[in-house]
Amino acid sequence: MSEPRAEDFGRVALLKGGWSAEREISLKSGAAVAAALRARGVDFHELDVDRRICSVLAEGNFDRAFIMLHGRGGEDGVIQGVLETLGIPYTGSGVLASALAMDKVASKRLWRGMGLPTPEFVLLDDEESLDLAGTLGFPLMVKPAREGSSIGMSRVQGAAELRTAWVAARQYDHHILAERYIDGQEYTAAILDDQVLPLIRLETPREFYDYEAKYQAGDTSYHLPCGLPPAEEAKLQELALKAFRALDCRGWGRVDLLVDGAGQPWLIEVNTVPGMTDHSLVPMAARHAGLGFEALVWRILATTLEREA
Repeated sequence: MSEPRAEDFGRVALLKGGWSAEREISLKSGAAVAAALRARGVDFHELDVDRRICSVLAEGNFDRAFIMLHGRGGEDGVIQGVLETLGIPYTGSGVLASALAMDKVASKRLWRGMGLPTPEFVLLDDEESLDLAGTLGFPLMVKPAREGSSIGMSRVQGAAELRTAWVAARQYDHHILAERYIDGQEYTAAILDDQVLPLIRLETPREFYDYEAKYQAGDTSYHLPCGLPPAEEAKLQELALKAFRALDCRGWGRVDLLVDGAGQPWLIEVNTVPGMTDHSLVPMAARHAGLGFEALVWRILATTLEREA
């Protein structure tokens, strides 16, 4: 396909905001993408998504949609289903892939069934099930199954802290998992057009790469190049792409991994609409690969032309 022109995209709906716990990050990501689209001359219209979005899209005569919604309602297959019903091409993964990636339990079960490495876990559906978590040993990560940006997540050192962490996670989801804590290096793999960009190694003085470390703190270190020998980095990139494809994800996204002290990699989660703020990892990896922010946004939007065809 030849390089598209701005007019080839027609009237674009830029979807941002929404009602999830990640609304504020979505608004920031949306503002950054809006600036890039404006600079490239694209006819786009910013929509702060609410429960009226179905009628807004139906009446808006849009040719395609750029999804910049994080979390529930935007990253879990809901908005994708609306757009499919209306016949509007959109950026990112489809309905099923979005739902699978958003649900950490579903994605981990699928990976395990395919023999891909992901930490052992148990479901904490009620207070009586908390005893099950101890079978994994401590420390543990306790997290809502269907939230992003590390929202509601806690590192638990022992049984005494478990209930507090479970209660905190239940503010965001009734579906909670306790996952074996992996003590090791954290990496993230940005994926664009089925190609894995250079890995980033993350380092934070906090207990883990939490919401503050991701969006607010100035003490997080981003190592790019990641410091691995090329052959080892290539193996992690291959694993990330397998995990991405296993969930039938497409277009663009990000896979988060941990590597323990023995060199064993572990898949943690897939983000199908990663952040695009000034702290975000996909733009950072793209820049290292020679792709500036405007060009990255353009490439993501261009995937809707392929889907339309």
